[in-house]
Amino acid sequence: MLSGCINKRVESDANAIIEKKVDSLLALMTLDEKIGQMSQVRHFDDITEDEIATKFIGSVIHTQGPAPGKDAKGWQAKFTQLQKKALSTRLGIPLLFGVDAVHGQNTFEGATIFPHNIGLGATRDEELVEKVSKITALEAQATGFNWIFSPCVAIPYNEKWGRVYEAFSESTELTQKMGVAAVKGIQAELPDGRTVLATAKHFIGDGATDFGVEGGNTTISMQEVNTRLLPPYRDALKAGVGSIMVSFNTLSGMPMHANKTLITDTLKTAMGFDGIVISDWKGYSRFGKNEVINAGVDMIMAVDGDLDDFQEGLKQGIEKDSVSIDRINDAVKRILRQKFRLGLFKNPFPDSTLIKSIGSPEHRDIARQAVRESLVLLKNENKALPIDKKTKKIVVVGEHANNTGLQSGGWTVDWQGLTRNYSGATSILDGIKSIAEGEVVYDKDATGNYTDADIAIIVVGESPYAEFFGDIGDGSGTYKLTLSPEHQKYIKTYASKGIKTVVVLISGRPLVVTDQIKQSDAFVAAWLPGSEGDGIAQVLFGEYNFTGKLPHSWPRSVENFSRRFGPNFWDKSIKPLYEYGYGLSY
Repeated sequence: MLSGCINKRVESDANAIIEKKVDSLLALMTLDEKIGQMSQVRHFDDITEDEIATKFIGSVIHTQGPAPGKDAKGWQAKFTQLQKKALSTRLGIPLLFGVDAVHGQNTFEGATIFPHNIGLGATRDEELVEKVSKITALEAQATGFNWIFSPCVAIPYNEKWGRVYEAFSESTELTQKMGVAAVKGIQAELPDGRTVLATAKHFIGDGATDFGVEGGNTTISMQEVNTRLLPPYRDALKAGVGSIMVSFNTLSGMPMHANKTLITDTLKTAMGFDGIVISDWKGYSRFGKNEVINAGVDMIMAVDGDLDDFQEGLKQGIEKDSVSIDRINDAVKRILRQKFRLGLFKNPFPDSTLIKSIGSPEHRDIARQAVRESLVLLKNENKALPIDKKTKKIVVVGEHANNTGLQSGGWTVDWQGLTRNYSGATSILDGIKSIAEGEVVYDKDATGNYTDADIAIIVVGESPYAEFFGDIGDGSGTYKLTLSPEHQKYIKTYASKGIKTVVVLISGRPLVVTDQIKQSDAFVAAWLPGSEGDGIAQVLFGEYNFTGKLPHSWPRSVENFSRRFGPNFWDKSIKPLYEYGYGLSY
């Protein structure tokens, strides 16, 4: 009891000291320096190195495009170089370096890649999610970053949305728990040099757009926003989340980036958020320019040619009194506050000793555990699972079985993911071969005619995608709510031979696979497992039991998706094939 009171007093004293430092620094700043702090740019194309200093840039983002260096040492060197430019300015304010590390430090090839959030939601394991997040923070620090744009705490309303896998669950309650665990893991003790600033995103309604359109219109009531969408943010704030990213969608016709009622009145004032509100990509030019600042956005992703337009436009807005200096001061105080909380003024440079931790065996062990716990067994008949290690002949079918890029989904090395194997990752096929004691043959496209196989493990699923590229829409695009005809054929081919058939589905969302489940002896929802494909094999062969439970209700038919919000748990008129929370074990 006494120690708790002492800790609170120490925290209060530390915050008071930071506030004095923030106020003192703000009083010294020119308008150009303040606007510079509100600017986030890429380390390539958007700016020259010298302009980090001359335009007083506050943050650098790394995203799709040229890598900062050839290896982690090179990444750190690049960011150190840019940091030195920022520190060379009159006031020496350090940079924040941000990255979309949404399932591990997924922009760096060779990092540990964890299951996407939908899989973590299936684990129901808060302690594990906190461990995963700590490792993500550590490997992000090891590559030079101090700010992560994660966790996503959206509540998906429709599986047609291309970002379903970035969210933990259709359940608000489960999302609250997983979101808090992620924030705790990412941030921990901020100034210790081994954690980073976390970001809850995307505020708000991004997963609840009509028909699941990325950046579309969200027409739900404010009551539903309050009861279903806001609770994960409230809990993330209590856990101390350092930043909030605003969403692309409109809410009842108003762009969220320009929604002062929700950003300033609700998030900042009513909920008491004192951190950074950051725009999403090109948020200034896309959603109303200075209206975005007036709504309460503190930092702008001024990318793809937006930097001068933002800095000059905001300065003109202040000169013409369409933006108040108080609004600018509020934004800059929030940015400086987090830089002090991170300890960047004392330790602005990355720690080279952390590099050895990237993709370490210890980190991969935790990722493998996450894979095992994320697997949901939907069907198991005819003693198909677990597979006896001594089985004489096993045929493994499908390109997803032998391709770590395909098994990992979007936001893996590249923004839209990979269709090749990447460094440090283990495929599902490799995992099977490492455990099975009998013969294992690989039949990529089900043309091998292995009629003498004792069992077929058929790995099928979606190709990688990210953001709007993964939207399904009317079904005329690349991605469907069903398996491709080729993947349906893989299952039918082996099932029709009378061979015991185990299907492993790799997907970022529940798909309509009702017929394929009927054809198979066992069916596993494996989501997007990341770099440790052998975790799947460990469970298939019974080294570990299935423990995962569905984070989403599972659709029965394509017709379920004709509605605006899709087949989700609050629409009682739709009976799912499997209810939320379903999952078998041995």
